[in-house]
Amino acid sequence: MSLSSICVFAGSADGSRREYGIAAETLGRLLAEREITLVNGGSGIGLMGRVADAALAAGGRAIGVIPEGLMAQEIAHQGLTELRVVGSMHERKAQMSELADAFVALPGGLGTFEELLEAATWSKLGLQAKPCGVLNVGGYFDPLMALIDGAVDNGFLSADHRRIIVNSADPQELLVRIADWQPPAEWRVPVPK
Repeated sequence: MSLSSICVFAGSADGSRREYGIAAETLGRLLAEREITLVNGGSGIGLMGRVADAALAAGGRAIGVIPEGLMAQEIAHQGLTELRVVGSMHERKAQMSELADAFVALPGGLGTFEELLEAATWSKLGLQAKPCGVLNVGGYFDPLMALIDGAVDNGFLSADHRRIIVNSADPQELLVRIADWQPPAEWRVPVPK
């Protein structure tokens, strides 16, 4: 699949392990090197800020989408290529989805989990045909992946739909796997106009 932009969901905190920040910076640099525009939540702090800083430092483009109500709380990144201010979280997620060819989740909290699972659900429902990747740094996403695999084992999610979420601990491998991703033909649904 052609990747001109990837939306990265990430924590607005750095987390407790140094490797999270290193992974965010590596991913940002790799996106810039591949001329893939970074789309994110527009924060200048935490992993969200670090991935953007690394992409920009490597000569890449970074577009942030932030709700007006979070401008101060998340400390909007002032150095992005473009910062779009929207009215709500719903508008934020819809606009990030429109701008992105795929999604990647770095370690984060409730917002990161919610954004990742919503993007995967939209692909499952045929509202889009876009892969979701998790950059599984230090096994951070192992419990989530076990939960999702359990949904398959217990008949709540098909194995084909499970393929929407690509999992790798290596940023470079994750980008390759996302670029190679194709949805199964049997569940491609035209996106409603």
